[in-house]
Amino acid sequence: MEQSPDIVIVAEADNGADIIPLVKHHQPDVLILDIEMPQLSGIEVAQAIKEHNFPVRVLALSAHTDQQYVFRILANGAAGYLVKDEAPEMIIEAVRGVASGTEGWISRQAAAQMSVFMRQDKEKDLTPREQEVLHLVADGKSNQEIAYSLRISESTVEKHVSSLLAKLNVASRVEAAVQAVRKGLV
Repeated sequence: MEQSPDIVIVAEADNGADIIPLVKHHQPDVLILDIEMPQLSGIEVAQAIKEHNFPVRVLALSAHTDQQYVFRILANGAAGYLVKDEAPEMIIEAVRGVASGTEGWISRQAAAQMSVFMRQDKEKDLTPREQEVLHLVADGKSNQEIAYSLRISESTVEKHVSSLLAKLNVASRVEAAVQAVRKGLV
């Protein structure tokens, strides 16, 4: 940040309990917040800032990419989530962006974790009929055999298979079957 004359560091804190008084005193435009800190976590600090409606915008900067951290800090008002090994230029750009009111500054690693979480969440949303179809697909049955077994039309089977492929984020029946076995869905 020393290379950016338009960004001024007004204060630093070693623990979460010191941040709220510093925010009150200095009234910064942007607070760069770590997730893991002594006394109060970054998530607890973000909650307090949100509850008190302080006019500071939060940018999380953490070593963690676990989706629980990402979702919790974003749900508590953070405008972005970057990892500490991000390129300095990206962090500077994010600080400027957050200061100007933009949101959605997410590092690739955190976005990848969120993507995995979203796909897993879709897998949980399989309907009972889709689960039946997935079992039969994993058994190597054709659409015609599945239709006969479940007493539904082949076009209905095709719709279920198409839905399964989308929910499992795969391109083929074989991939669906492999994922179903690997993840214990069948």
